[in-house]
Parts: sequence; structure tokens; C-alpha cells
Amino acid sequence: MFTNAGTSSFTQFLSKVAPELLPGRRPLPPGLAADIAPHATTIVAIVSEAGVVMAGDRRATMGNLIASRDIEKVHPADAYSLIGIAGTAGIGMELMRLFQVELEHYEKIEGAVLSLDGKANRLASMIRGNLGAAMQGLAVIPLFAGFDLAATDPARAGRIFSFDVTGGPYEETGYDAIGSGSLFARAALKKRFRPGLSTPDAVRLAVEALYDAADDDTATGGPDLSRKIYPVVMTATAEGTHRLTESETAAVAEAVVAGRMENPGG
Repeated sequence: MFTNAGTSSFTQFLSKVAPELLPGRRPLPPGLAADIAPHATTIVAIVSEAGVVMAGDRRATMGNLIASRDIEKVHPADAYSLIGIAGTAGIGMELMRLFQVELEHYEKIEGAVLSLDGKANRLASMIRGNLGAAMQGLAVIPLFAGFDLAATDPARAGRIFSFDVTGGPYEETGYDAIGSGSLFARAALKKRFRPGLSTPDAVRLAVEALYDAADDDTATGGPDLSRKIYPVVMTATAEGTHRLTESETAAVAEAVVAGRMENPGG
């Protein structure tokens, strides 16, 4: 059975040979568990002229406590797409890794890259599989974005997908944000976004939106200059996915903070 998967879906394969390894298949004790599990918070994604930019703050909370100051919530899903997670941190990281294997497994079995819509639908089914845990407070909501290799116009190849807790996928136009600070981040993006942003401008806007989220949401961490902890910022373009270096992200974050020292309202 292990040498003959029989399906291009690694999740379906795992459900047959070891279903207890799937996040949504594990038995949970009765009651709510949200307050005892660290939660990841705010992620933003922006369409640029070259593809997409995704950024996430570094804070994880557990109730009113900071559980982690330097968690990384944005990762490459494959060579041309990105995934960011908000919600229960442990389950979110496990789902993200499983999604990475899912896409790699499909490519090896089929000998082709799954379409961007196909990737979003695969991720939606995985979220749906976690619905039982979500009803007990262990919800995970990802943000998915990537460069669509099938797009006829490269300038419009960047696409963003959001999801609800039941796995419903929704394509967003231009930008989106998830997590506890998403209301404030999305408001900042709404005022400052414009079509055709260059990648550097989209990166700056993403960090600005996270700053605004941290300014009003205690669960979102802003740039920590004293500890040198900055947002994770990644891009997905025709050249593939790329993570900005610490020095690059630090330069943007420090410029944003310096600007807010002169004009706190942005």
C-alpha cells in the first residue's frame, strides 16, 4: 500500500493508512480548549504588479499572556504559492506542513504542478477536516496566495484566497487580512492599496498594515526594535517564492516606525 498510493492526494492516502495522524481525526476531551492553546494572530496579503506579498506578525498569545514573541506564521506552500496561518498555532503549523506535503505529493504522482485553484480547493478540504476541533475552540484559518502560472497577463497573476472555518474558499480582490488584528489591518489596506503596486511598495504597505493592527489589537505584535524581531515578509512571483532577509525586513520596519514617530496616525 505504501508503494502504491493510488491517489494524488496525500491527505486521502493518509486517511486510509494512518487516519489518526490527520489533525481533525484525533479524539478530543469534551469542553473548550481555546484558552490553553497558543494562538497565532495577524496575516496580510497584497497583490502587486509582479505577484503577491504576504506578511505576518510574530506574536502568539494564550489568553491574556504572550506565548511567543517570534513565531513564524508565513511559509511557502510550494515553489509559487504562500500560506499564512491564524488561529490555534500548533494545529495551524501542522496543517501548513501537511499542505506542503500534499502539493509535493501531487506533483510527484501526476508529474505536473497543481493549478492555483486546485491548491486552494485542496486546502479548503483540509480545513473542513478540522471542523470538529474548530467547534471546540481549536480553529485554524489560513490565508493562501500565489502566482498563477496559467494567467495570460503576468501583471494580474497574483491571486489571494481566504477561507472560513468550514473550509469555504473565497477569492479576494487586491488584498486581504486574517486574524485578531485583521479588522484594523484591512482598514489600513483599504485606504492605501491601489492596483499595480510595485513589490517594494506592497512590502511597505504590508508592514504598515501590521503596524496599524498592532496599534489597536493587543494580540498582534508590532516591530520589536529592541529585540530585533520583525514581521516575516514573503513574495511569490514568476521567479518563485522569496523571503525577505532579516536586514531587508528590518530596514522596512524601522522606516515605518520612524515615519510614525513623526506622524503617529500614519
